[in-house]
Amino acid sequence: MTLTVRRPRGRAGHGAPPVSWWRGRKAQGWLYAMPTAVIVAVLFIAPLLLVLWMSLNRWPLLGQATFNAPDNYTKIADNALFVDSVFFTLKYTVIITVLLSAVALGLALLVQESRPGVGFFRTAFFLPGAVGFAATSLLFYGMLNADFGPIDPMLRALGVTDEPVKWTGTPNMALFSTIALVLWRFAGFNMLILLTGLQAIPTEVYEAARSDGANRWQIFTRITLPLLRPTLALMLILSITGSLLAFDQFFIFTNGGPDNSTVSMVMVIYRAAFFRFDLGGAAAMSVVLLVALVGLNVLMMRRLR
Repeated sequence: MTLTVRRPRGRAGHGAPPVSWWRGRKAQGWLYAMPTAVIVAVLFIAPLLLVLWMSLNRWPLLGQATFNAPDNYTKIADNALFVDSVFFTLKYTVIITVLLSAVALGLALLVQESRPGVGFFRTAFFLPGAVGFAATSLLFYGMLNADFGPIDPMLRALGVTDEPVKWTGTPNMALFSTIALVLWRFAGFNMLILLTGLQAIPTEVYEAARSDGANRWQIFTRITLPLLRPTLALMLILSITGSLLAFDQFFIFTNGGPDNSTVSMVMVIYRAAFFRFDLGGAAAMSVVLLVALVGLNVLMMRRLR
């Protein structure tokens, strides 16, 4: 006895689902995507288009905007503070990216294997990441303050120094203190990202390498790092993007001082918009920063692919 399976036929009789079925599925897809599309359009695309239009106009805080393209862009090169902030932000980005990657990777390797007490250290390393960045900046400002901070009295009690340390009094010390702040705040968060990538590496690969006589350094350089490249790329993108857009730590902790030595690019944009009320010029600098940021991330992704 032969069983015949009948396939559902469409209206045209060719075995395809009805056209109304496809239309219904397409409508469902649009309905599911609509909330996200509206959020992206309202909170990202519309502000981006507005910034692009503002960068082509003389846009005072009060008054009528007038078209003046490309004056806002040509004036950027004449802004000495913005040029200095570009070099400072790039230097800060390189230093913090290297140090943050090294510290986060070291912490991730330290707590990679499950052993008694490792959960406590994972939690302790990650806890600073739960503190808001503005709160962290205020915390370090209070700790390092020469008048009421606890760090200077501790150093004097230990005999390390005889006078208060100018943590933000010189350009180098201000940069060093800010780097310490950022490392304390983000090392645990980046550790968690790298720990996720480390635990995704199959243990069989390590066992095979050990059976072939590979030492720890060979396993790290030839197995761990190559298989960790996608996770490293994510961490580097987050680190570089956050460093180029640095604002809170310099605005709250150092206030751009001393002598504008710790003024980042975002701080220059902020001052142009809300101190000089030059919204068009601030928008032009924002567009330049956005283009540079996208180009740098694309280049880095291609190198780490």
